[in-house]
Amino acid sequence: MRRPAVSLRWKIALTVTAVCCAVAAVLGVLVHNAVAHQTVGQVRKEARTDLDTALVLFEYGTSREGINSVVDPPELPLPLSKLAHGGDRGSMVGTYRGRSVMWAAAPAGDHIMAVWSPYGSTRHSLEDFDTAILGSAVLAAAAVALAGLFVAHRISRRLGTTAAVARRITAGDLDARVGNGDGDGTRGGGAPGGGRAGHDEVAAVAAALDSVAGSLQSRLQAEQRFTADVAHELRTPLTGILASADLLPEGRPKEMINDRLRALHRLTEDLLEISRLDSGAEHADLAAYALGPLVERSVQATRSDTEVRIITDTVVETDRRRLDRIVGNLVINAHRHGRPPVQVTVDAPPDGLPTVEVRDRGPGYPEALLRHGPQRFRTDAPGRGKGHGLGLTIAVGQASVLGIDLRFSNAPDGGARAKLQLPRYPEDGH
Repeated sequence: MRRPAVSLRWKIALTVTAVCCAVAAVLGVLVHNAVAHQTVGQVRKEARTDLDTALVLFEYGTSREGINSVVDPPELPLPLSKLAHGGDRGSMVGTYRGRSVMWAAAPAGDHIMAVWSPYGSTRHSLEDFDTAILGSAVLAAAAVALAGLFVAHRISRRLGTTAAVARRITAGDLDARVGNGDGDGTRGGGAPGGGRAGHDEVAAVAAALDSVAGSLQSRLQAEQRFTADVAHELRTPLTGILASADLLPEGRPKEMINDRLRALHRLTEDLLEISRLDSGAEHADLAAYALGPLVERSVQATRSDTEVRIITDTVVETDRRRLDRIVGNLVINAHRHGRPPVQVTVDAPPDGLPTVEVRDRGPGYPEALLRHGPQRFRTDAPGRGKGHGLGLTIAVGQASVLGIDLRFSNAPDGGARAKLQLPRYPEDGH
């Protein structure tokens, strides 16, 4: 089972918190040991001083009043008792009459002389000190975690902005720029990836992306201008040549010349249409139409042997001329590169969007088209013939103008399928 992905901001925050906790733990242990050694050492030193005094007084048989001394005490910890019986002296924390004390013991003839000092307040002080260390460590870890999360959020937000702009550029919005890192990207100018973002690695990535986008946009705009200029320059002389060709004597040569000239004229008009679509200057003239009859007229205009099936009809809001262009190009492409029968199906299910599907029984669309969409001047799919690749490119561009979802796929039993999903007419009750 795949683990859920953890965002970069949380990875950074958790890493910073873990390091902070580790440092706080090490420092806490070191500070605790130092303070405990000093505090306990002071109590042990006092107990040993009292033990020396008690031994002197015991040797001379003098009263030991004022010193907490006991001879052969039963509460003496066993390790300390064994140490004293062995002739050595030492100290150890234990209990005396239910209280926590620091014992110091040494041999005194055949007996053991032991003194004790109260240790309860010292223990409570150490516990309070440990609590303070723990609380400080928790507060420090929380503060560092919040600071790490804040810094990680800023880095993640800037990277997310850069990724979002990259996706917009991939989708065709070449005006998108990371700009000043405002979270949404800017259009056009602005310091690439810079401004408030600073001059760090993230800003360098953003600047590189803006530079790539600018260079790509310049090249595509130059290509679009070149295409439009060539098409415009060819259009006028082609019109004159077509008119002149009509003056030729009737016969096969005239038919061949007119056929090639018309094909060149169609290519020129296609290039002009693509240049207008690329420039974003096209706008739809929307009106309400019955989808079934509209598709039938579009198919009839292609003058092809195409079956039209209307399963369920409905009213859609669209631009008739542009929809004619889309359906006509899809049908012509199916006949030119596929195999009959070519079938166009219109359906408008009550719980879905109106659809128009164009299907042939040929070898299907190439993998490159299915992955990346139609590309102009590329129709080199084995078995699907040759061409300029402009018909499907125009269909996709016009569909974008109309807000139509156009998808290409291959049928499981063979053949290419192009499916249009149209927005339903607002007054159609849905």
